[in-house]
Order: sequence, then structure tokens, then C-alpha cells
Amino acid sequence: MATADIGVIGLAVMGRNLALNLADHGYTVAVFNRTTSRVEELLRDEPGKALVGCHSLAEFVAALKTPRVCLLMVQAGAPVDAQIEQLLPLLAPGDIIIDGGNSLWEDSNRRTARLAELGFHYIGMGVSGGEEGARHGPALMPAGDARAWPRVRPMFQAIAAQVDGAPCCEWIGDGGAGHYVKMVHNGIEYGDMQLIGEAYQLLREGLGLGPDALADTFDAWNQGPLASYLIEITAAILRERGPDGRLFIDDIVDSSGQKGTGKWTAINAIELGVPLTLIAEAVSSRFLSALKDERAAAAAVLGAPPPMGPVAEPDAMRDAIRDALYCSKLVSYAQGFMLLRAAARHYDWRLAFGDIAMVWRGGCIIRSRFLDRIKDAYARQPELASLLVDDFFAAEFARHAPAWRRAIAFGIERGIPLPAFTAALAFHDGYRSARLPANLLQAQRDYFGAHTYQRVDADPSRRFHFDWTGSRQERASDE
Repeated sequence: MATADIGVIGLAVMGRNLALNLADHGYTVAVFNRTTSRVEELLRDEPGKALVGCHSLAEFVAALKTPRVCLLMVQAGAPVDAQIEQLLPLLAPGDIIIDGGNSLWEDSNRRTARLAELGFHYIGMGVSGGEEGARHGPALMPAGDARAWPRVRPMFQAIAAQVDGAPCCEWIGDGGAGHYVKMVHNGIEYGDMQLIGEAYQLLREGLGLGPDALADTFDAWNQGPLASYLIEITAAILRERGPDGRLFIDDIVDSSGQKGTGKWTAINAIELGVPLTLIAEAVSSRFLSALKDERAAAAAVLGAPPPMGPVAEPDAMRDAIRDALYCSKLVSYAQGFMLLRAAARHYDWRLAFGDIAMVWRGGCIIRSRFLDRIKDAYARQPELASLLVDDFFAAEFARHAPAWRRAIAFGIERGIPLPAFTAALAFHDGYRSARLPANLLQAQRDYFGAHTYQRVDADPSRRFHFDWTGSRQERASDE
């Protein structure tokens, strides 16, 4: 007899915890894993939970009420397609398949269209929050076949993180929009983490702060505008000591990994012509960190800048580093939302940018206090070109920009690499520049390749070419 409201396939950390979260909220959950010992382990560890253990896909499908809801928590890519193909012969038209992994949005576009043709409903759902979020309240970003949303909405909004009484789960849009928004979330996450690392290095190597002072500093920052999950866990990490009393992180190799979503974000930004400079630098910084042996060899050859001596006003510089981190984080979010705006136009998605900010307020990795400000900005101007020109953000930049510049100069003098800090400031300065040296660049292109240019005193639709090496005459390219 079918008793389960929803089924979860894949019982690794995320699938297991989402299943338990659903059970905690009054839903009966069928669970299946290719390695069936994980099913037995879950049932043994969680006696009394409303879980239906299944040892085959046929048993799994038979346990589900109709229309059936199947949540796939398997590895992104080919494994998702393989799992869908195994399920389809067992399902009936009108049943719902949901992919909750970190899938590429283009795959979700394809799957949504194909399954709709076959009579099934497909949802590609971004899930953020890691192990803890999945268990107690993630941020959920579903999209795809909107006909499935009324069936699954009560379940997902029940298990999502709640902020001010609102669930961090809203319908994002068509096709792969949910996985796209999750990808951009992860790109911002890359930027945030790189920025925090640079602030940490400025504090430790530039100001010479000890372990307790480092942790205290991030704790204090988490009480103000920088309040966020990543700042919170940074303070916690910096309180951990090894057996010898040193910082625990000093025993971790300084080579960071990645799963590809940040790279996807940077690549798509290039494809759409969006200057996602900070996030691209954050991705490149992970690549650079992976060159551990090369960096060690280069350090022996290239050395370091000469010591600068003690800092005259360390407390003031610590505040400047805080302001630099704050402004740079604002740029990271602004670039992420610029990409979302471009994607909405390019892919014909109706993205509600303020709602996305609300979804990210809780459960997810980039949850931050100023996401409320982003919601407010889009409430004031739904077609806002960039958060940088919103009144609140513009005022924050004006107030903190001098300290932002001082902190970066401080780090540069001491040879501390600040790729994300400097990319953020350069973007800010470039975006506020009414005139850039791109006219020289375009003249160069016309000189060596006759690529033409526009004139400031002519119709923008007209193009011109100058004979740089011959007659020194200009002519309209359409003559």
C-alpha cells in the first residue's frame, strides 16, 4: 500500500538529512540508495521516524502516493540522467521528478523539456546550506515545470529555513532557472570566501594579530553590517587550537578545492558579457592555491618585500580592513545580481530579484544581514541596473571608500596578495567612470584590424574607419 508523501533517492549527507527534515515535518518519506546498506543504516540510526526503507526502485515507486514525487539527491551529471532513465518505466504521466543536486542549469533545461514531452513534471532545485541546512532548514531554489509546484510547495516551504516567518523557498522560474540561481549563489560564495581570506591575511600578516585577537575581530565584525554565516564560522574556526596550542588551520595545507560551480559562473558571465571580475578572481585564486609546489619554489627565488616596520595606528587599520571587506562583499553581491539580470534577459526567465535575496536570507551559505537591503533596493526599483547605484549602496560606498583604499594600499605595500579586494575596487571605480580608456583600445583595434569605431558626435548606429598609415582620412564604414 502506498503511504509515502515523497521519496528520496540517494542517502549521502544531503539526501539523508533532507529525508529526516521532511520526516520531522510530518511527511512520510520513502528512501532508497543504490548501496542498500545505507537504507538499513538510516533506519537503524533513526528508529521511529516516518521512513519507508526500500531495497529496489520498484519497491520505492510502489511506496509513493500518486502523483508520485521523487527527489533525486545523486551526483550531478550523467548519474542524474541514468537515474531518471531507470525511474521512467516505473512511473506514470503526471508524476514528478526533482533533481536536488548541484546540476548545470543547461542540463535542467534539457530534462525539463524532455520529461514534459513524455508527460512527466520535472523540477531542478538548487539546495544550499550544507549538512546542517539540509537537516534543519536549507535555502531551496526550485524551478522547471510550474505545474508541479502546487504539489510540492507545502513540503519544501515547511522544511526550508524560516526568516521573520517567511520560508527561504520560492518558485524561481522556468527550466533550469533554479539551478542557475544556485550556481550564482555559489559564485558569490566563492567571492565571499576569498575576500574573508584576504582580510584574514591582512590582519594576521599585515597587523600581526595573534589567534585570540583574530577570532575576537571576526566575532566583533559579526555583530555589525558584516554579520553573516561565513563571518560567524570564520570566528569559530580561528578559535580552534591544535595540541600544541597553535591555530588548527596552520596544520591544513593551503590548497583549496572546488566542485566547479564557481567556474561555471565565471564562464557563463563571459558568455553573457557580464564583468564578473571579483568572482572570476576568486576562482583563479583557488587555481593559484593549487600550485602549492610551484609557489613554494617561487617563494625561494622571488622572496618577499622588505619589512615595513610597526603599524602606526593598528586599530584604525583594523577598522579600514573591516570597511574594505564590507565594500568588497557588496560588490560581490552586486556582480552576482548583474549576472542574474543578464541571464533573465538572455534566457527569457522572469526572475524576481528581491525574492531571490529573501530566499538567500536563511539556510544558505551566503546568508548575510544586508540581503534585506538588496530586497529593499529591488522593491524600490525592480529594473535596477546594478545595486551599486541604489541609494543605500551608493551611500555606503561613499562613506567607506577611503578606508577601502587605505586597506588595499596597506596590503600592497607589504606584498600581501589581494586579488578579490583589488578586483572589487577596480570594478567600483570602472563602473562609476563616465569615460574609460576604451576609446584608445578601439583605436588600436581599428589601426591593426580595421574593426571600425563610433564617434561621440555621430549617430550610434554609424561606424567609421580611419586610415592610420596611409591617407590619414576617415570614412564611414557604410559608405
